[in-house]
Amino acid sequence: MTELDIEVLGIEMLGPDAPTAVEVRELCALALSSAGIEDGHMAVEFVDEEQIQSLNSRYRAIDRPTDVLSFGVDEDGVPAGPRELGDVVICPARTEDLREAVVHGTLHLAGMDHEADDGEMLALQAELMRWVR
Repeated sequence: MTELDIEVLGIEMLGPDAPTAVEVRELCALALSSAGIEDGHMAVEFVDEEQIQSLNSRYRAIDRPTDVLSFGVDEDGVPAGPRELGDVVICPARTEDLREAVVHGTLHLAGMDHEADDGEMLALQAELMRWVR
């Protein structure tokens, strides 16, 4: 694989002012390339509050809805085949800016962690958002 394969699921539930599937893919590609990732597969899914609460409870032991969750796959070691970056799950009802949520979740898949990196991830996120606005 020499390019990014980005699936966008659940986008039909979004309103007319929401990003298109093409824009979501472009935001993911921008975030990944800014983090030095040029190939791999990932998915972005838009879900309702009940679904994101269930995921948050199951995987983070926090029983309430949230805005964005990221689930990395090939984080450690060398993948056996094409790199599987993982999934970003976004709850539009809990998100102020869907485009920023896409960038945020994608940066997490790229291995960044705003809770442990002295502000590097959030600074890159802010810079990327200035580029796309």
